[in-house]
Amino acid sequence: MAIRTILHYPDPRLRQKAQPVGEISPEITKLIDDMAETMYAAPGVGLAATQIGEPHRVFLVDIAADDEPSNLLVFINPEIVRQEGQLTGPEGCLSFPGISEDIKRAERVTVRARGRDGATFEIAADGLLAVAIQHELDHLDGVLMIDRMGTLKKRIVQRKMQKRGAEAAS
Repeated sequence: MAIRTILHYPDPRLRQKAQPVGEISPEITKLIDDMAETMYAAPGVGLAATQIGEPHRVFLVDIAADDEPSNLLVFINPEIVRQEGQLTGPEGCLSFPGISEDIKRAERVTVRARGRDGATFEIAADGLLAVAIQHELDHLDGVLMIDRMGTLKKRIVQRKMQKRGAEAAS
């Protein structure tokens, strides 16, 4: 396992649409292991393969609190099959370090995906899990949280990220 570099906005690779995964090959299994190590080290509650420059339709989520045992969920080729309700709440993103903004999402979702073992499963989620799933699925489609913000918030976040990038480069 290895900790990978997380891409930060405005890296253009974050806009790439991920490609479906066919066979669960040793390379995909290693990618999942690397993603888990990277996500936990960050620390974060979710990570999409595109956030580390890998064009595969894979994301991970673990919303367990620090005092709870890990509950890592692996989603390969995920698709939302049902969504209900609406909520708006704060979201952060490992590709937008230090940024938290209110984002509008479905309150409940049902997702169909394949797991690490390749078996298809469905999961109904609400609360933080539903938000995390929608957020990570957006990444696989090249959609970022900044795309879900109003014009003023978007400009503020863009300036913060440009400043952060300039400081990191110097």
